[in-house]
Amino acid sequence: MRQHLRTIVILVCTIGLLALFLRQANLAEVWNEIRAASPVDLALALASTAALYVFRSWRWRTMLLPLGPVRFRTAARATVIGFALSALLPARPGEVLRPYLLARREGLSATSAFATIFLERLLDLVTMLLLFGVFVLMADPSASSADPALYRTVQVGGLAAGATSLVGLGFVFFMAGHPDRLGTLTRKAERFLPARLAHALGHAVERFAEGFAVMRRPSALVEALVLSLPVWLSIAAGIWFVARAFHITIPFSGTFLIMALLTVGVAVPTPGAVGGFHYAFRVGATTFFGAANERAVGAAIVLHAISFLPVTLLGLLFMVQDGLSLGGLRSMADGVAGRGADA
Repeated sequence: MRQHLRTIVILVCTIGLLALFLRQANLAEVWNEIRAASPVDLALALASTAALYVFRSWRWRTMLLPLGPVRFRTAARATVIGFALSALLPARPGEVLRPYLLARREGLSATSAFATIFLERLLDLVTMLLLFGVFVLMADPSASSADPALYRTVQVGGLAAGATSLVGLGFVFFMAGHPDRLGTLTRKAERFLPARLAHALGHAVERFAEGFAVMRRPSALVEALVLSLPVWLSIAAGIWFVARAFHITIPFSGTFLIMALLTVGVAVPTPGAVGGFHYAFRVGATTFFGAANERAVGAAIVLHAISFLPVTLLGLLFMVQDGLSLGGLRSMADGVAGRGADA
């Protein structure tokens, strides 16, 4: 019953966001805009997306190395499969299965490997907000088509989110430096929980904190931080090339604002970020950069296809090669989430 309710909620969100996205759009004109897009710029956007997954895999491997040796090929295949699953299925099970599949193949702790996903997301957030800060510093509000009050709201929101991410980063540093102490504090829950459950919880937290071992190795941490920049610059380049293909004038620094909006849009857990991604791009392109509605709608559709379709197809190919199925992986994700990653 709970599973059906979640599916219904996700379906309603998807339909609602698509309705907002396509509201007042002339589909015939949207198709004409897509047909007129520059194929050269679209090819460059596709190349930027391919580079994104190379850098993501490289960065993840760097974060995993303190846990044990990891082959780049394994990290890359698990990354692609994980993102493909998140694009195909609701609730993004790829985030759970990606570290599980890699840990099983490389003989690592799945809980510790999962912690690197948490760290990866934190580095993503900090890097994205850093680039958004660059946009805020470089942009001329008078040159934007947005209402000045809305522009100031976006600036304030970015600063608040940046402060929150720094607090989160500080908490991760604490977890990284004191995994045993954190486990001990958790075990003190014995006075409130059954002793066996409290001990198991403390062990799980300790193993999770071990996943932040990269933060106790300065060279690996610096490499992970440095690699976060090309990860997000690849995303920015993909947005910029698609905007160019559709003759939408967005400065490269303006893509940092679009990325921040897309981050909010994809937070809605629809399959493949359908609806939220499209609506966020349309709002950004039309509100802040004066793009025509049909042109922005066409660009959003193509950008989404470039961002999700290739990795999904490649992920399906890897699944077939590894003897995996969507149904089996979904059941595996439910099992991992239900009994703990180290099960």
